[in-house]
Amino acid sequence: MEVLIHEASNKREIIDGTSSVNNHNDTNLNGNKMSTLDRMEKEENDLNVSYGKKINEVNMVNIIFENITYSVSLGFRKGRKEILHGINGRLNAKQLIALMGPSGAGKSSLLDVLSGFRETGVDGVIYVNGRIRERRSFSRYSAYITQNDCLEPLLTVLENMRVAADLKLPTNTPKYQKETVIEEILTTLGLYEHMNTRTEQLSGGQKKRLSVALELVNNPTVMFLDEPTTGLDSSSCMQVVKLLKLLTKQGRTIICTIHQPSASIFKLFDHIYVLGKGNCLYQGSTEKLIPYLESMNFHCPIYHNPTDYMIELACGDYGDDKLTILINNSENGRNLQWFENYQALKDAKTLRALHPLKELKMLDKTTKLQITPLNNQIYTLMKRGLLMYKRDVTLIYLRIVVNVMIGLLLGMVFTSSGNDGNRVLDNYNLLFSILIHHMMTTMMLTIVTFPMQLDKLIKEHFNRWYNLKAYYTTITLLDIPVSTICCFLFSVIIYPISSQPLEIGRFFMFFTISLLVLFIAHGTGLMIGAVLNVVNGTFVGPALSVPLMMFAGFGVSLKDLPNYLKWGSYVSFLRYGLEGFVSAIYGMDRAILPCRKNEELFYCHYKYPSKFLSDIAMKGDQFWTDVIALSIILMITRVCAFFLLKWKIFSLR
Repeated sequence: MEVLIHEASNKREIIDGTSSVNNHNDTNLNGNKMSTLDRMEKEENDLNVSYGKKINEVNMVNIIFENITYSVSLGFRKGRKEILHGINGRLNAKQLIALMGPSGAGKSSLLDVLSGFRETGVDGVIYVNGRIRERRSFSRYSAYITQNDCLEPLLTVLENMRVAADLKLPTNTPKYQKETVIEEILTTLGLYEHMNTRTEQLSGGQKKRLSVALELVNNPTVMFLDEPTTGLDSSSCMQVVKLLKLLTKQGRTIICTIHQPSASIFKLFDHIYVLGKGNCLYQGSTEKLIPYLESMNFHCPIYHNPTDYMIELACGDYGDDKLTILINNSENGRNLQWFENYQALKDAKTLRALHPLKELKMLDKTTKLQITPLNNQIYTLMKRGLLMYKRDVTLIYLRIVVNVMIGLLLGMVFTSSGNDGNRVLDNYNLLFSILIHHMMTTMMLTIVTFPMQLDKLIKEHFNRWYNLKAYYTTITLLDIPVSTICCFLFSVIIYPISSQPLEIGRFFMFFTISLLVLFIAHGTGLMIGAVLNVVNGTFVGPALSVPLMMFAGFGVSLKDLPNYLKWGSYVSFLRYGLEGFVSAIYGMDRAILPCRKNEELFYCHYKYPSKFLSDIAMKGDQFWTDVIALSIILMITRVCAFFLLKWKIFSLR
């Protein structure tokens, strides 16, 4: 991969995690420290220090869209609502384009449609360089940056960039070349001096620039940004927009939604597209907005920000008739006369001739946004996950402490119950309590935490950082060590304190069942968390647990279940878990149990384990059957969780 390297005598060393910025690179002619904004202005005139090879004209992207409509469902049997109403427009290469309009005008919807993020409910045609857009091909050289900064807060800027480079660049790219790319991007975006700063410690503007930096790793030709200035102060807004302007000079097409920019920021945009109630009110250069309004006798008040006046018109503050006039004059986006040098605009047929199909195929083959092999994706995501576990061990420690404390508590309540014929029913209740502990703690933790990761997953998956299989495999593998350690600690505490049979074989049978139940609970939590939000999930999880417990034999013997409910005992993983526990503790021809009380004075009903097994309608030789059943349920929950997650991601689009 070719990259431009600064050939000045003060060339920086390749990033090694400890290098620092040369002071003379960040000072002006007077020797004073340069601000980020001043440095960005300097870099606009010095393409040698800007990232990436300048995009060749053949590979530049022009977008034309015609008669775009977008509708959303209002709910079951409530019909659909149309958000965009047959709008048209064009977005030219090497331009910074703003999609403007009041809240609810359809800005974000149009951005989602143009980027390919929204597919359901969309109608119309989108051309890329004169050819109908093929979404999979288009996604290889485009990037979408969401409004929320979906970043890993515990990683440093450099660590985030290295993850992006390892996932996005070909696996045969030398490490030094990846480091050079990272250095150039961070230098251009004014983040080099913050490369060892954790993301959570960055300012709002720096987070926005880091979001852009992560997507620049693969040098995309088209970039879509949703509200990149939201939540920033005026200085940070200016820095972000100037950065985007700088990137267009390299040949990129950059489209972003913006609500109501200041006059100084407004001037930085090359082209604006104004929406009002799902219709196009104006598209053209920023300099021609005032003449366009005056052509309809709409005079912007003196000292009034033109964008403020345009938004007021779009909101209908001056009457809906003005809105109708604007729609008619723009011909809902078909009127191109307000473009800069509009006579030179090329139609789709001409663009096709300028961008031969051969060149388009070559762009698809040579683009850097190729998903790397699955094993590389898993390896990189595992490294990121382990690093995050290392940085934030609070949750891990909390899980360990909870398991130790619950193990001690239950052990003290049920002391010596496992080796006492008079306390067999107490021990049976203990075994059930252990199952509930494994299920609820694991399932509810997953239900609460997993939905919080969805925004980041959706953004990274859409931008082709990795495929869903790699992500799902990673979260599964990362959970195994922690869950196993917690389960083992709990087992070695509760097992001897409650005086279960001290046989190594029986202990590992007990531990195996515990671990399988815990993994199934994690899979169940993933299923619920993939579909529902935290509030709904925390209701559905416990509600689902009640029938699972009933069908397992809690409070009612399996033989006493009505015939029309017996099917439930075959789908409840708690039933197989309980049966496995009982087989481990009381099966395998266990000897007669001692009775702590004097047998001559007290009748010891369950000193014979076979009698107890008969009364609860269980057999003592079903352990391996239960292991197989639990393994099958585990596979089913994992597969279902994967497909539900996949459905969730694509349903949002």
